[in-house]
Amino acid sequence: MKGLGDIGNLMKQAKKLQQELERAQAEIAELRVEAAAGGGMVSATVNGQGGLVDLKIEREVVDPEDVDMLVDLIIAAVQEAQSKAAAEAQERLGPLSQGMGLPGMPLG
Repeated sequence: MKGLGDIGNLMKQAKKLQQELERAQAEIAELRVEAAAGGGMVSATVNGQGGLVDLKIEREVVDPEDVDMLVDLIIAAVQEAQSKAAAEAQERLGPLSQGMGLPGMPLG
């Protein structure tokens, strides 16, 4: 009945991997990543899933005559923060997804 022992061992490994994955996902949920644009005039902070949690805009960059520039800076800061958060999440989840034989885990 060697096959049953192998299945039991496989189940234990799967349970351990699931626990590690849940721990990594919890860490990612708590993650905060910041990025700036316009020489630091606009900064955005996102969580591990890429959701915007904070946005700071220096008064000097607010020009009612050039709102488009401010919009561009906000978008650039948010996208950079989201990109950094995705890379950090992939770095944390990568080893776990490789353990499952998957090429990578999408961030959902």
